[in-house]
Amino acid sequence: MIQMGKMKAVVYSEYGGPEVLKLCEVAKPAPKADEVLIRIHAVSVNYGDVLARKFKHVSPGEFNMPLLFWVIARFVFGPGKPQKTILGNSFAGEVEKVGDRVKNFRAGDPVFACTEENMGAYAEYLCMPENSVLSLKPSNMTHEEASTVPYGASMALNLLKKARLQKGQRVLVLGASGGIGSAAVQLARHYYGAEVTGVCSTGGEAFVKKLGADKVIDYKKEDFTKSGETYDLIFDILGKASFSKVRASLGQNGIYLSVSFKMKKLLQMLWTSITGGKRVICVLAVPKSEDLIFIKELVETEKFKSIIDKTFPLEQAAEAHRYFESGNKKGNVVITC
Repeated sequence: MIQMGKMKAVVYSEYGGPEVLKLCEVAKPAPKADEVLIRIHAVSVNYGDVLARKFKHVSPGEFNMPLLFWVIARFVFGPGKPQKTILGNSFAGEVEKVGDRVKNFRAGDPVFACTEENMGAYAEYLCMPENSVLSLKPSNMTHEEASTVPYGASMALNLLKKARLQKGQRVLVLGASGGIGSAAVQLARHYYGAEVTGVCSTGGEAFVKKLGADKVIDYKKEDFTKSGETYDLIFDILGKASFSKVRASLGQNGIYLSVSFKMKKLLQMLWTSITGGKRVICVLAVPKSEDLIFIKELVETEKFKSIIDKTFPLEQAAEAHRYFESGNKKGNVVITC
């Protein structure tokens, strides 16, 4: 039984495999004047959670950003051992208590949110500032479904805005079965009205097709760069491709949008901005509360949905991570609290 003032949380005190995730009792937080205390019901497992869990073992070469970003991340996560010991940044739950200065939320409100790099959602309770990436939950989603939306959808929306996507344009999404990629497929197809091709690994095709992709390519079976097809936008989530590789697959004024990038891509962005024609755009996106509110409206008008593959109870967080990394998932993986 949990003691008064305590809560269950999944904590990791060292970097490593899923086995470092341990269920513990920790102090239950109390909201400050501008914060809300949220009883978490569900939290999604994301690529960022897995990366943070094993970050000590991620080399600069494996990190899909310039060296400076890797150095900064080492200090943020903790160079020797984790500084932020509770993972989880995309969740849904119910407001239990509000601070004295909170105006837009009240106890009992169902909400969904993204804590960004602050993490902390693999727990029964979490405090967040009222003005953070936090919104009322879509009325037509369960907590489990809603938990998968905040991070991926708000990031994808932010990124697609940079590309100035137009109705009828042809879009190819690399990494279409991931959190950001699956959201990008839906937003590009159902909100922007683009023709969308999703690229993913074996097993993810049905999932990406359900999201609304016009065509799905298994990259293990087919190389899209050799098909002769061209696209107005190639959206590369994890920076696995390169401008030289995809250039022939871009239309006359096509854009290669890279979310993860090295210095070479930054230099290419500078050069192509000068020369014109086909361009490289490297983007750092920051989720915003207004983006999340907009996504909520899309969900409630059935223009955005969540597909869950498997759920795990909080005490099986390690198993959830193992399944996420297995390559077998065919949708979102969720931890219930």
